[in-house]
Amino acid sequence: MSQDGMSQFQEVIRQELELSVKKELEQILTTAPSHECEHTKKDLDGFRKLFHRFLQEKGPSVDWGKIQRPPEDSIQPYEKIKAKGLPDNISSVLNKLVVVKLNGGLGTSMGCKGPKSLIGVRNENTFLDLTVQQIEHLNKTYNTDVPLVLMNSFNTDEDTKKILQKYNHCRVKIHTFNQSRYPRINKESLLPVAKDVSYSGENTDAWYPPGHGDIYASFYNSGLLDTLIGEGKEYIFVSNIDNLGATVDLYILNHLMNPPNGKRCEFVMEVTNKTRADVKGGTLTQYEGKLRLVEIAQVPKAHVDEFKSVSKFKIFNTNNLWISLAAVKRLQEQNAIDMEIIVNPKTLDGGLNVIQLETAVGAAIKSFENSLGINVPRSRFLPVKTTSDLLLVMSNLYSLNAGSLTMSEKREFPTVPLVKLGSSFTKVQDYLRRFESIPDMLELDHLTVSGDVTFGKNVSLKGTVIIIANHGDRIDIPAGAVLENKIVSGNLRILDH
Repeated sequence: MSQDGMSQFQEVIRQELELSVKKELEQILTTAPSHECEHTKKDLDGFRKLFHRFLQEKGPSVDWGKIQRPPEDSIQPYEKIKAKGLPDNISSVLNKLVVVKLNGGLGTSMGCKGPKSLIGVRNENTFLDLTVQQIEHLNKTYNTDVPLVLMNSFNTDEDTKKILQKYNHCRVKIHTFNQSRYPRINKESLLPVAKDVSYSGENTDAWYPPGHGDIYASFYNSGLLDTLIGEGKEYIFVSNIDNLGATVDLYILNHLMNPPNGKRCEFVMEVTNKTRADVKGGTLTQYEGKLRLVEIAQVPKAHVDEFKSVSKFKIFNTNNLWISLAAVKRLQEQNAIDMEIIVNPKTLDGGLNVIQLETAVGAAIKSFENSLGINVPRSRFLPVKTTSDLLLVMSNLYSLNAGSLTMSEKREFPTVPLVKLGSSFTKVQDYLRRFESIPDMLELDHLTVSGDVTFGKNVSLKGTVIIIANHGDRIDIPAGAVLENKIVSGNLRILDH
């Protein structure tokens, strides 16, 4: 078949597939209760647009030859922004801000049921507790009214709303809105797995929240965006709820509201310097005259090593973003927010292979005017994705003050230790059972633990410590032990007499 004939054939197939999907979605919509009909229709329309683009776009979404280093002035050092100091009217500037936390994720990767934001991370405080404490402290200190907005997913909404009642007496207004609910697609047929709108019973796995890039459409559709603009709010500070370093920074906010050249940025992305642990993080580049976020999934295979190079791409996206509300409204109404599609393959419990189409919030940077990167200290990126991360934030490396974690002054190095806990520690309940108390880690550089290992009370870890219990063996580190530059392996059980 000629090239022409082939592309015509593919076009016919594509059109038929779109028609089939349209029919299936219309059928699903008929099963929605009347009070959910409009909301469900918006979700399914959003999905159809994304699916249409998915069928149109093939191959890597970036042309590697067009990727350039960003111009010098497009990524500002944080020190330069901090050096400007703060104006006397910082309270009125703060009153223009809304804090948005991405709260759609479950704690399943750490063996927990329910929203990740409800996992205890420090002194019985959850991610959500710490967030509310931070904003309440701001509001009390500066006599302001900075609200908190949670973007929930259908997975986290109900549990989160139950918990919110406990903050009724806090000095923080809390709003929520839900991100969209899209149907997963059968990898073979490319048709939706869902047969109706319910997401219980057989349909539990048929739906998914389509990534945090969905924030723009969902925020707008919920009506909350207009409400906040009506209250005089101008910027949102968006971050992942599990990034404990993502606190409101007054210097960055002041730079946004009072720019040195008089021209305001519509979008600021906080980036930080890569270390060997961050080679997969998305990076800011210059592409066709605009700042653009490039993720590892978009990189052609031949260039992945180059992308991971710490010397060529020195920074990565922390997902701490400052975005103009008026710009979100304008771009949403013009249907002009462009984000690359992330195709996320999954295998459901029954063995069915599906794909889910997602987008990332930072990818929209190229759609906004006068975007900027700010190279912030590493301390603003403190995500807790695993129990290894949890060990760091629970330890004496950090002190807690008004909901914010700061590195202890007793730590002589500015970087955190590299911690790798083995599979016996993956689930939070197993992890907590294995530590009678959290070890002293002030002088630790590197910790690797593998196998059946437990730690007694008041253990100190210094330098490089590697503890490996062989299969079938168990190692109990006794109370009060000091391990400095030690490798412990085999079988060690010290019992009280």
